[in-house]
Amino acid sequence: MGDSGKLNASVDRLLNEEKQMRLAENVAGTRKAATEILQLCFEAKDWKLLNEQILNLSKKRGQLKQAVQSMVQQAMGYIDQTPDIETRIELIKTLNNVSAGKIYVEIERARLTKKLAKIKEEQGQIAEAADLMQEVAVETFGAMAKTEKIAFILEQVRLCLDRQDFVRAQILSRKINPRVFDADTKKDKKKPKEGDNMVEEAPADIPTLLELKRIYYELMIRYYTHNNEYIEICRSYKAIYEIPSVKETPEQWIPVLRKICWFLVLAPHDPMQSSLLNATLEDKNLSEIPDFKMLLKQVVTMEVIQWTALWNKYKDEFEKEKGMVGGSLGDKAGEDLKLRIIEHNILVVSKYYARITLKRLSELLCLTIEEAEKYLSEMVVSKALIAKIDRPSGIVCFQVAKDSNEILNSWAVNLEKLLDLVEKSCHQIHKETMVHKAALRP
Repeated sequence: MGDSGKLNASVDRLLNEEKQMRLAENVAGTRKAATEILQLCFEAKDWKLLNEQILNLSKKRGQLKQAVQSMVQQAMGYIDQTPDIETRIELIKTLNNVSAGKIYVEIERARLTKKLAKIKEEQGQIAEAADLMQEVAVETFGAMAKTEKIAFILEQVRLCLDRQDFVRAQILSRKINPRVFDADTKKDKKKPKEGDNMVEEAPADIPTLLELKRIYYELMIRYYTHNNEYIEICRSYKAIYEIPSVKETPEQWIPVLRKICWFLVLAPHDPMQSSLLNATLEDKNLSEIPDFKMLLKQVVTMEVIQWTALWNKYKDEFEKEKGMVGGSLGDKAGEDLKLRIIEHNILVVSKYYARITLKRLSELLCLTIEEAEKYLSEMVVSKALIAKIDRPSGIVCFQVAKDSNEILNSWAVNLEKLLDLVEKSCHQIHKETMVHKAALRP
């Protein structure tokens, strides 16, 4: 009781001193008195009194902003030294109440929320942790360091993905512009002009911009995998592949390059897929994994690919991906790979044939007539191909139907070419006649 009495007496004395300083608008004195009160409570390990004094001091009439800011910052240093989780949560909640709605402690509030969300996550309450994090809109904080903002938003995205809330994860991910990762960090920072908002330094535990880039794209891969958006997964791996630290060590870039190759083959045929495919084939590093170079070349070459032979060759490599960076290619990947090979073969046939029977098409594709018709119809519906099927006669026509204007234009061009040929022929005949007459003269 003696120690408790001494503590209360010391706190009362400092409270009187704090009041005098506050009424005199002495910033340094008020701040010193307030922080000393908190220090006394902390040293005495009286956590209940500490919480009471934080709330009490923050609610004082005319309390100075600087004093509240100093109190919150000092009390945040005590969080990791609390004896148990309950005490820690109570202290964080107290500081959150004090900083609520105050712009000058918004960064501290964000950091407190992050700590509380981490505790909730460790307790298995993922949904509550995600809800807590979503309450804070760090993108509006002018004084927060860029890397800390990005790290906070990425944590929000991760928690949404953990709770299977993919819609909200996408909305939050759009707050980060991928171009921010390409900013040159080596450039000297400009000194802030007088009157500019001062940006705080990011805490030591915040990753660098390039580390954040990798975390961002790994989260985006998780998001795109949910909907099997193979081309977007491939682009995300491509961005990771371009990170200098990854490109310097073969142990890191080989698994990533393997993933790029797989997802390029799995992606539906379109201009972006074709562009990425050709760009990847030009990569010198691809010669380190010759099997994958061969795979991409097969997809690019306009020749029919035998599915059975391809699968027998690459089945082991496909299974090996489960132990690689990023894990397996997905549940549907095997089926989709077969589908892409069939689509490739149909495109090849359309290049070489104007008309073909369904029977012959099914033979080339190693499918039944019904399956060949089904896959061909799906490609026509998705506008990857233009074709018409005459079912009674069993003939597929790959020629594009022309309208009357196009037909008339082609006739006009052909007539022009014909007249040009006639004129040249007449000129040649006239020339030969003149030469012949000249030769006959004595």
